Amino acid sequence: MTAIELSASKEKVDLLGMDRQAMEAFFADIGEKPFRAGQVMKWIHQFGISDFDEMTNLSKSLRDKLKAVAQIRTPKIVAEQYSEDGTIKWLLEVDNHNSVETVFIPEANRGTLCISSQVGCALECRFCSTGQQGFNRNLENWEIIAQMWVANKALGCKPKEERRISNVVFMGMGEPLLNVKHVFPAARILMDDFAYGLSKRRVTISTAGVVPAIDMIKEEVDVSLAISLHAPNNPLRDILVPINQKYPLEVLMPSLHRFVEGGHSKKHVTVEYVMLDKVNDRLEHAQQLAELLKGLACKVNLIPFNPFPNTEYRRSSNNAIHRFREVLEQAGLNVTVRKTRGDDIDAACGQLAGKVTDRTKRTLHRVEFSN
Repeated sequence: MTAIELSASKEKVDLLGMDRQAMEAFFADIGEKPFRAGQVMKWIHQFGISDFDEMTNLSKSLRDKLKAVAQIRTPKIVAEQYSEDGTIKWLLEVDNHNSVETVFIPEANRGTLCISSQVGCALECRFCSTGQQGFNRNLENWEIIAQMWVANKALGCKPKEERRISNVVFMGMGEPLLNVKHVFPAARILMDDFAYGLSKRRVTISTAGVVPAIDMIKEEVDVSLAISLHAPNNPLRDILVPINQKYPLEVLMPSLHRFVEGGHSKKHVTVEYVMLDKVNDRLEHAQQLAELLKGLACKVNLIPFNPFPNTEYRRSSNNAIHRFREVLEQAGLNVTVRKTRGDDIDAACGQLAGKVTDRTKRTLHRVEFSN
């Protein structure tokens, strides 16, 4: 669509969520050189500028043209909470009815931003607060990357300074691989040198096991992968992670092996396993998990369960987690126990809820894959 057509239709193209390829195509459509894409991406993502008049290396005529045909939308910060451990949680309004949560977790050698990909979640994982909130819609490109934009600006990040946000994980609200149409372009922006310049090792997509999209990752974005496993056998995983009924372990595990095999760079999968008291934390579960992961390049992240209102589950004891870890390590697996961060502001793993106008009928218990 040309600039004249856009102006006549009074529609404005949103530039915040455009990856480099889309941005170059946009500038070509309005009769400008492709290199303008890099200039504008730097202003938006590296300098946090959303006003075209402040993009001083663009001619006034181009700035006026951009104001007529384009916009840079940013979400409203509804609330900002600070944990005693330094974790920060933002509640961002994405439309008049819905808000999503984004969490920054500072550590000694890294700063991790946990971003959301959907308003709510349709997967209904039993131990996750987000999964109990219902589902409204997928987030668009701009709504996903806006979380990085807002966090960068709130943290006072500036170009050429040491990054406060060194890692980004798609582990917030929603199932990222049920929204690849918008998640993949957002991931490309995160890794673009004209935007945030993160390496593919420092961008991680977490999934409950959407197998068709797992097979798309290396081809489309080639980022790191985390799998929300949480059970070592199908009967238990069918209950805890219902998408397992569509993609059971005998389908899921080969897709993880395909992900790490081939290519020029070494890859591994991060296996996430929430520890639920007397549910999935017995020694036989550890033994089953060790057998399931045999031969897979992976590291296991044991996650102490973080409670939320009306949950039926409890956190495993420290002794149970220790014994579980020992079994896995004796089998030769690389195991860590995640330190709980931000639980005093409900920002820990599994606690994100946001504000969701649920459009689902929970009694249907139906999960579909789509792009």
